[in-house]
Amino acid sequence: MAKLRDTSRAATAPALDCLDFALDRGSPVPLYYQLARQLEEAIEHGVLAPGNLLGNEIDLSIRLGLSRPTVRQAIQTLVEKGLLVRRRGVGTQVVHSQVKRPLELSSLYDDLEAAGQGPATRVVRNETVPASADVGAALSLPEGSEVMLLERLRLTHGQPVALLCNYLPAGLLPLDSDRLESTGLYRMLRTAGITLHSARQTIGARRATPEEAARLDEEEGTAVLTMQRTAYDDTGRAVEYGTHIYRASRYAFDFQLLVRP
Repeated sequence: MAKLRDTSRAATAPALDCLDFALDRGSPVPLYYQLARQLEEAIEHGVLAPGNLLGNEIDLSIRLGLSRPTVRQAIQTLVEKGLLVRRRGVGTQVVHSQVKRPLELSSLYDDLEAAGQGPATRVVRNETVPASADVGAALSLPEGSEVMLLERLRLTHGQPVALLCNYLPAGLLPLDSDRLESTGLYRMLRTAGITLHSARQTIGARRATPEEAARLDEEEGTAVLTMQRTAYDDTGRAVEYGTHIYRASRYAFDFQLLVRP
C-alpha cells in the first residue's frame, strides 16, 4: 500500500509527491490497475484525504514514469467509483473514501465512527405517527398504532452518505433530537437497557426520488442502495424497523460468504 513519505509537504504539494508506489512492470496485472488499486488503498486508509490534489495526468505520468493513457485509465477507474474528481484548472482531487459496511447487526453511526469516517447527523423528522400496514406488520403492532418516526441524514466528512428512516414502538425510549445528532440510535437503545439480539434485513437498489436526490446531493434519478431491517431484542420483541437509502457512489455492503459443509 502507498505510504506517506513527507507529510510536511502534503498541504502545499500534490499529494502524490508524498507517496511511494510499488508498481511491478513484469506482472501480468495491468499497470493502470496496480496504480488504481494502490491509490484506492491510500484513500481508504486516510493516507490520501478528501481535498488532496494529485495534479494533472501529464504531471502524474512524468512523476510515475508511466504513459499518459495508463494514468488516465487508473484515474478514470477511481472517478467512476466516486473516489476522485477532475477539476478544470486544478487537476485530480480526492473526494472521499467509499464506506464499506460489514453485514452485521450494528448501526451505521458506530460503523462509520470505527472506520474513522467522522460521522455526523441531521435530524429531519422526529415525531409520533400512526403505523402504516407495512410498519405495523414489521413491528408486530396493529395498523394505526402510534409509533415513533425518525428521519435522519447521515454524513461523513461533511458529505451526505445515507438517508435513514426508522420506526420504533411508541414509548420505547426517549428520543431527543439533540442527542440523536451526536450519537447513533443503536447506542441509545443499548444505553436504555435494550439488548439487540437479531434482525431480518433486505438489500436492494432503485432510483432516487427528486427529494431523496436533493438531500443526498445526487442527480435526480441516480441509483441508490436500499436496506430494510427489522431488529429484535433478546426477548424476541421487534424494537426497530428501518428503511434506509445509501449513495451508491459512497457506500457498499461487504459480504463474507462461506461454503456449506
